Order: sequence, then structure tokens, then C-alpha cells
Amino acid sequence: MKTPKKKSALSEIHGVEQPETLSSVVASQIQQFRRKQPSAEELVAGILKGDKTALSRAITLVESTNPEHLAKANEVIKGCLPHANQSVRIGITGVPGVGKSTFIEAFGKYLTSIGKKVAVLAVDPSSSISHGSILGDKTRMEELVKDENAYIRPSASGDTLGGVARKTRETIILCEACGFDTIIIETVGVGQSETAVHSMVDFFLLLKISGAGDELQGIKRGIMEMADTIVINKADGDNIAKAKLAKTEFNRALHLFPAKSSGWIPKVTTCSAFEKTGIDNVWEIISEYFELVKSNHYFEEKRQNQNQFWMMETINEQLKSHFYNHPNIIQSLEENKKAVQNNEISPFAAAVNLLEEYFNK
Repeated sequence: MKTPKKKSALSEIHGVEQPETLSSVVASQIQQFRRKQPSAEELVAGILKGDKTALSRAITLVESTNPEHLAKANEVIKGCLPHANQSVRIGITGVPGVGKSTFIEAFGKYLTSIGKKVAVLAVDPSSSISHGSILGDKTRMEELVKDENAYIRPSASGDTLGGVARKTRETIILCEACGFDTIIIETVGVGQSETAVHSMVDFFLLLKISGAGDELQGIKRGIMEMADTIVINKADGDNIAKAKLAKTEFNRALHLFPAKSSGWIPKVTTCSAFEKTGIDNVWEIISEYFELVKSNHYFEEKRQNQNQFWMMETINEQLKSHFYNHPNIIQSLEENKKAVQNNEISPFAAAVNLLEEYFNK
């Protein structure tokens, strides 16, 4: 008698089939909705009504490297420009680990509590290897991101030093047109170049922590000279005494700098973004600054100079882009690169040859 064949332990019992979880009708509607892109006029109208979705879509257009999006982005900027320039622009920088995101959240929440509408443009560092960015600032600012009177837009720094460029400048215009009266720009804080952010804000705030250098460190030129105020963060717990000492040292260092053309004397203060103490004092200092520069007309003068600067920067950027994308240059560039690598021609002579070819054609 034949013994019945045993079933494998891996065999499956045919069960009840699961119903279809995706409706083809709904899927088709979603696809149609995604394909429909709002016009420039619709985006402008949405921004002027305070629609954050329209604002986000417009910023995505501005940040796009697709040449097809450039004309549409320019239309949106043109439509928003008459409604811009009604805000104060604050740049915030500091080394990684100083607590920029925590400070901005505490500062932003304080501003919304006194009736301000705050837009935070957080620049996230891009990897030089993968060219990717985490864009995690919204995760860090979990309270501020839920605030109806706040808007947070993380952007990748790309290849620009300091993590800001023309696109950040245009994003400011869009946020102002959307009704945000306080624009905060958080830089990468790598210490390489903060000139770009300084050239697009009204007030430049430098975050420091105690124990990050002595008085001689504070005397160093560059970023210290650009700062309108220095805020020593993490002044809490056992760190309070150290923060007060750092405040004294930086105050001494600031007296060694030449007077600012604005007539403002930079101040040093302490705060704890974690415990939310000293934040109101930071805003009082900023308010004092704006009172002074608006009364002596430096505010308008600085904005006019910034507009000229960004016109020149845009020309430089467009010329550079046009040069590298020129069909003849693309081919010649590769040939000259190889010649330079093989020491057949000097880098300077190769550059002159390429520029002559570009301007002649």
C-alpha cells in the first residue's frame, strides 16, 4: 500500500484573496491633479492670499535648475515684488552645535506670541560627495512648524559658500509677499563665508557658546566684524557663570573694532534656547537696532546697496552659466582640461584660450 506523500512544512494554504486596496478611479484623479500645474498668475494670487501651499510651490520653481521653470519663476517674482520689502530680515549664524535650530525655534515662538508672522529659511549643508542634504530642520523645530503664524522652508546649500545664493534672495521676496513680516535666514555655519547672508539681511546675529575661545579669538576679523549682536547660547545650569564670563570677554573684543557705518554699537547678551530664557532680551536689542537705523536712514540705504549688489551677482551668475553651457565651450573645455592635466599648456593659458573662443563666437 502506497503511503501518502507528506506535505512540505513550507506549503501554504490557499486563503481568502484580499480586496483591491487601490481604486483605479482615485489613482487616475490623483495623477490628473498632479499633472495640473498652477499658472504663474494663480501662484501669485495664492501667495498674496497667504496660501502656504502656493508659496512652497513657487519656491520650488525658484530653486529648480530646469531651464523651463526659469521664465515661470521670474513671472512669479515680478508679480510678488510690489508687495515685498515690508519685513525685517534677520540672519543667524554660528558654528555647528551652537544650537541654531533650537534658538530659532524658541525665538520664532516668542515672535509669534507677540503677533509676528515668521518665515524661517533654513539652509541645510549639502554633501560634497553625494550632493544630498538631510533637510531635517523641520524635525528639529517641531513646535514652530505647527504654528499657524510660522513657515519653515529648509533648502540645500548646494555649492555656495555660506549656503545662500540668489535663490534665497528671491525666496525672501516671496515670503514677504505672503505676509510674513519677520524673515529669519539660518546659514550653514561652516565659517567659510557668511558674506552672502550678510548682504541680504538687515540684522546679523552671531550665536556663540562659552568656552569656544578667549578674547584673542573674539578679536579675529571677518564674521565678528559683520555681527550686529552676539548671543551666547546655552547659558543654563552649570554653564551660567561661563556664559557671563564669555559675555565680558566678547564685549572687550568688540571695542577694538572700528565703528559701524550704521552708527550702531554691537551688543553681547546671553540666553538659553533650551530653557527659553533671555529670548525676549534678544528681541529688545534687535528692536533697538531697527529704531536707530530707520531714524538715521541707514536702513533704506543698506537695502538699496543690497539691491545693486544682487543685480551684479545675478549678472555674474548668468554669464558663468551661459559660458559653461555653450556648445562650443563644452567640447573645448574637455580638450583643455586634458591638456592641462598632461602639462601641455598652463592653466592660465588654457583659460585665456577658452574665454577668447567664447567671446569670438
